[in-house]
Amino acid sequence: MFRKLLVFNISQKIIIGAVLSLFTVMVFGGLSYRYLRSIRIKAHFVEAADDLSNVILEIRRYEKNYLLYGSQDDLTENRSYIGQASQMIKGILPDIKTLQIEPELNRLGVQLTEYAKIMEQLAGCKKMADESCGLLEDRVRESGKNLVDLSQQLVRIERELILQSLHSLEQNLIISLAVAVCLGGFFILFVGTKIVRPLRTIEKTTIRIAQGDFTPLSVGHSNDETQRVMEAFNRMIAELERRQEQLVQAKKLSSIGILASGIAHQLNNPLNNISTSIQILCEEFGHGDPVFSQHLLNNCNQEIARAQEIVKGLLEFSRKKDFAPRPTALYEIVERSIRLISSQVPSGIEISADVPRNLQLDVDGQRIQEVFLNLLMNAIQAIDSTGYITIQARSIDSEYQLEWVEIIIADTGEGIDSNDLGRIFDPFFTTKEVGVGTGLGLSIVYGIIEKHRGSIAVESRVGAGSRFIIRLPACAALETVERL
Repeated sequence: MFRKLLVFNISQKIIIGAVLSLFTVMVFGGLSYRYLRSIRIKAHFVEAADDLSNVILEIRRYEKNYLLYGSQDDLTENRSYIGQASQMIKGILPDIKTLQIEPELNRLGVQLTEYAKIMEQLAGCKKMADESCGLLEDRVRESGKNLVDLSQQLVRIERELILQSLHSLEQNLIISLAVAVCLGGFFILFVGTKIVRPLRTIEKTTIRIAQGDFTPLSVGHSNDETQRVMEAFNRMIAELERRQEQLVQAKKLSSIGILASGIAHQLNNPLNNISTSIQILCEEFGHGDPVFSQHLLNNCNQEIARAQEIVKGLLEFSRKKDFAPRPTALYEIVERSIRLISSQVPSGIEISADVPRNLQLDVDGQRIQEVFLNLLMNAIQAIDSTGYITIQARSIDSEYQLEWVEIIIADTGEGIDSNDLGRIFDPFFTTKEVGVGTGLGLSIVYGIIEKHRGSIAVESRVGAGSRFIIRLPACAALETVERL
C-alpha cells in the first residue's frame, strides 16, 4: 500500500520536479539576497567608518597644532571635531546591532570620551602654565594614537567581513549553479528515459508493423502513462496480428478459388485413367490375363495416390494452423508449390527450379509455400504470353559466419516501375487493374519472411523482368541467430 502511494505518473513527477526546482531556486535566491543585503549594510558602515576615521585624523591634526603653537583656534577646532565624532558614533550605533563590530565601536566611543577629558585637562593646565602639562601631553598623544588605531581597526574588520560575505556569496552562486546543472541534467535524463525513448520505441515499432513485423513491445514496470501507452500499443499489435491472420486466410481462400479449376483438371486425368482401367477389368473379368489385370490394378493404385497427393497439397495449403517452424527440405516446398500452380501456367510460360536437395530450412512449410505461390502467381500474371520463371537457391555465409539460404525467383515479365518499387510490399498496393488483385499478396509475403527472421528484396526494370531475393537462416544457423 505504501509503495503504491509513492508511485507517481509522469505529470506528477514533472510537477514535483518543478516544485523542488522552484524551492531550490527560492532557497539559494534567499541566501544570495541575504548576503547581498549584509554586504550593502557593511559597505554603508565602512563608508561611515571611513568618515569617522577622517574626523579622528582631523582631531589629531588640530591636537598637534595646539600642542605646538598653543592656539585657542586649534583647540576650538579640536573640540568641534571631537563633538562631531561623538555624534557620528551615536548615529552609527543604532544601525550596527546585527554587526560584529559593535563592541569595537563602543570601545572607540569610550576612548573618544577619555580623549576629550584629557584634552580639557591639558587645556586647563596650559592656562595655569603648570609644569605637569608634559605628562598630560603624553597622555593626549597616546589616547589620540589609540583613537586612530581603533578607527582603522573598525574599517579593517568590516572590510574583512565584506570579503567573507563576498566569498560566501561566490560559494553560494557556485553551489546554486551546480545544483541547477544537476537538476537540469536529471530533468533531461528523465525526459529522455521516460518520454523520448519510449516514443522512439513506439515510432520504430510502427515502422516494423508497417513492414509486417508484429513483435510486441517490452513493457517495463514504471506504472505511469508510458507503461499504459505501451500496453495499449501491444493490445493494438495483437489485434493487428489477428486481423492480418484473417487477411492471410482470406487471401489463401481466394488463392484456392484461383487454383480450384486447375486442381479439377489435375484430378480429371487420374480419374480418367482409373475409370478406363476399371472398364477394361470389368470387360475381361473371369477370362482375362491375370498379369495384365494386376498391371491395371497397380495403375489404379498409382493414380489414386496421385489424386490423394493433389488433394493433400490443397488441404495443407488451405488449413489454418499456428506458426510452427520445423526442419523442412526447401526442394519439397518448391516442388509442391510448382505442382499446385502448374494448372495455372499458360503453355507459353516455362517454370524451372534449381534447388539443391540437401538445403534444410527451419520454417513453417505451409507459410513458405504460400510465399512461393504468391510470387509465382505474380510472375505468371506479369508475363504477357511467353517467358520464363526460374527458382534458384544456394547456401551463403554472412558477415557473422552464419549459414543462410538465398532464394531467387526471377521472371521475364514486364517489370516494375522504379517509382513503385518502394511500395510494392505495402498492404493493398497493386499495379494491376481493378478486380484483378487485392494488393495483399506481397504484403503477406513480406510478413511471412519477417516472421521467419529473414529478408526479402526486389530488383526490377520495366521491360526486363523482376527478381525477388529471399534470405532465410538455415537450420544450423538458427540457434546462433537466436543468440545475436
